[in-house]
Amino acid sequence: MPANGNYLIFLTAVSIALLLVLILAVKLHAFLALLLTSMALGLAAHMPPERVLKSIQTGFGDALGFIVVVVGLGAMIGRFLEHSGGAQVLADWLVEKFGKDRAAWALLVASFLVGLPIFFEVGFVILAPLVWNLAKETKRSLLFYGMPMAAALTITHSLVPPHPAPAAASQLLGGDLGTTILYGIVVSIPVAIFGGMMYGSWIAKRIYVEVPAIAATTKRHDVEHAPHVAIVILLLLLPILLIFGATVANLRHVPFQGAAVFLGHPFTALTITALVAIYFFGIRRGVTRDGAMKLAAESLAPMGALLCIMGGGGAFKQIIVDTGVGAYMGKMLATSPISPLVVVFVVAAALRLAQGSATVAIITAAGIVAPIVKGIPGYRPDMIVLALCCGGSGFSHVSDSGFWLVNQYFGMSVAETLKSWTAMKILSSFLALGIVLLMQAFLR
Repeated sequence: MPANGNYLIFLTAVSIALLLVLILAVKLHAFLALLLTSMALGLAAHMPPERVLKSIQTGFGDALGFIVVVVGLGAMIGRFLEHSGGAQVLADWLVEKFGKDRAAWALLVASFLVGLPIFFEVGFVILAPLVWNLAKETKRSLLFYGMPMAAALTITHSLVPPHPAPAAASQLLGGDLGTTILYGIVVSIPVAIFGGMMYGSWIAKRIYVEVPAIAATTKRHDVEHAPHVAIVILLLLLPILLIFGATVANLRHVPFQGAAVFLGHPFTALTITALVAIYFFGIRRGVTRDGAMKLAAESLAPMGALLCIMGGGGAFKQIIVDTGVGAYMGKMLATSPISPLVVVFVVAAALRLAQGSATVAIITAAGIVAPIVKGIPGYRPDMIVLALCCGGSGFSHVSDSGFWLVNQYFGMSVAETLKSWTAMKILSSFLALGIVLLMQAFLR
């Protein structure tokens, strides 16, 4: 335990405050803010300058060495699903099968499945026209159909890899990505039902929202040449089934165990799924090889900023490790009556409340707490990852771009958006934490 431990804790608190000032007041990009804060913390802790730079390089590389592949393949799968109209086909098919009386449940299921590979914003824009049409036909409040869609999309985006934030948190905190995916889905299902169906139907009775004017100017996806719904469902479930197979194979001695583990590794599972998506959602639908290559390249373009932020979070984490404050605070937390799951939840929630972006909040929080909570006896890394993601998923308000997307596409006032969307996000995050705490108690 370092003699200057309390001083290092003070420096770390100041560096976090500096990070928030750089992002919120100076309006510096989160990547640059993380790099500058990492340098400042290292130098203030009397690390030699060359050691500071080496720590940043190590942390950056460790954070991205695994996650680049996962996030890149996930983005590619989502892009082909979006381009093919597969998400729209799935939603239409589920609404038809469930019937108009249970269309809200159909939207919840469709949004949950679509939300596994597709970013929240993209899935929201794709499925919004279906919400508008159902609200127009039934004369119900738009929230009756919109909340199930929004809840399912946002909870999978925050809790289930290969989405960037939970994937990066899993890497930084030493979690197993396959296990995080499976546990993330287990937590997401009841939370999506609560936020989308229970709270959604409750608030829809109290706030009547009409179909907004934007509905008249937005066209639905062309689904005439879209893939069959069975192929869409297979693609969405394929990586999960492969990863689950590897998990089972690791627990039990089964025939071809080595092959099952290899195929179920996130790299292999997502690569296979990406190739299936390129063929069935691209080549087979008439997309040329050059066109398929262009779609793949387009899917990777937006990843640049996210990967830089992830690397910056890894650099900040490594500086905290190398100063010694991580080990010092970890020992304090291990003897504290406060659960580490609650600690990481509060850190992520505070960052989310302060600066708006769930992705930045989760990745930054993971970098801050990783040196503190890693290796605490009795706590599974995957549970810590999920607790942190729960904190980062709540408190969406006026500083969050997702808040304004919901506000505009649902045609609500700011007050109505706070009462519906923001309240749902906050309640869902606390429910998700409660589920994670229960899982930790049973899985210890």
